[in-house]
Amino acid sequence: MIKRATLDNGIRVVIEKVPGVRSVACGVWVDVGSRDEGDGERGASHFLEHLLFKGTERWSALDIAQSLDAVGGEFNAFTSKEYTVFYVRTLDDDIDLGLDILSDITQLPALRAEDVDAERNVVLEEILMYEDSPDEIVHDHFAAAIMPLHPLGLPVLGTKESIGEVPRDRIRHWFETRYTPDRTVLSVAGNVDPGEFLSRLEVRWGAASGTAPPREIQTVVGSAPVAVDNRDTEQAHLVLGVEAIPQRDERRHALALVAHVFGGGMSSRLFQEIREKRGLVYSVYAYRSLFAETGWLASYAGTAPDRVTETLDVLTAEWDKLGQGITEDELASAKSHVKGGLALSQEDTGNRMTRIGRSEITLDEVPDIDEVVRRIEAVTLDEANDLASELSGRGRTLAVIGPLDEDDIGRVA
Repeated sequence: MIKRATLDNGIRVVIEKVPGVRSVACGVWVDVGSRDEGDGERGASHFLEHLLFKGTERWSALDIAQSLDAVGGEFNAFTSKEYTVFYVRTLDDDIDLGLDILSDITQLPALRAEDVDAERNVVLEEILMYEDSPDEIVHDHFAAAIMPLHPLGLPVLGTKESIGEVPRDRIRHWFETRYTPDRTVLSVAGNVDPGEFLSRLEVRWGAASGTAPPREIQTVVGSAPVAVDNRDTEQAHLVLGVEAIPQRDERRHALALVAHVFGGGMSSRLFQEIREKRGLVYSVYAYRSLFAETGWLASYAGTAPDRVTETLDVLTAEWDKLGQGITEDELASAKSHVKGGLALSQEDTGNRMTRIGRSEITLDEVPDIDEVVRRIEAVTLDEANDLASELSGRGRTLAVIGPLDEDDIGRVA
């Protein structure tokens, strides 16, 4: 059973009762991410996520860690391009502790000067660690290339320069103007009574106030066909993709199925053709990223530098073949896989909390699993193939990290 409600101050709440479990997961979803940052604020959303873990006047960082460790609880957060999430998961008997901590850090963070300075160094180390992971940062390079004049092309972490320069006052202002009821969703899943639990949330979040500035939705203009980062790496990392559809597009379920056929598992076209048949890679896959006004479908492959040309040729050929359509059998298999993944994910309260929270904050709706399955089943072969043909025919963007330059890459077909 899923209950949707709104607190008097405008905070949206989604609660799912999960029979037969002993845990409860609660998440605070704030509708702000790296796409909302302007000059002088790059990386502010992620930096603030770190700082909220440093505690409040009531809870020190050590108090938080010790209290949740003592009851076997889980506590974490993450920042994306469009939202920031803090979540806790405990036994049902201990969830009030988790709620107390979540409500305090997301409404009354200390943001002490000494904590800002200390955590600034931590974030800078995280950026350095990330830059040493070419298989991860290549996706940021792809985003920057396909959306060069759009905030969605900017990295979530910010840069060494932006994090080094952003002052404490700017971070506090970011918190005060963005962590507001109209930007907040509370999602809960587990062994709870939805009606009774709503009153617990009202007590802790009901006094919050304020309104955030509206999000700027920008038109996507232009893209770079090739972006090469010449580095002395053992492997070359390739991401080839196209602009796709926004997250509220009714074709999003068809896109999920097409993406799975293309590169979603060991039976996918990319895995079978590039790894199994030719042995060109260890890792190859496709993924989709959807946002308010746009999105992309992309494919990744990591290969030896002397095999880049061959790998890219095969990857490009598979993109071309995608435009020729998928088969009825491939579509049926993709539907079974997606439905199976949904069912398995429902065995964890954390996953349930994430599904309903993300759905509420990005789609303003929370369909139950049966409704999601119905929508997946309703995708026809013609709908899937129309979308596959459309995406295959769009201009492609290639991002590469490795000991190569653009002359080594050649033309992107």
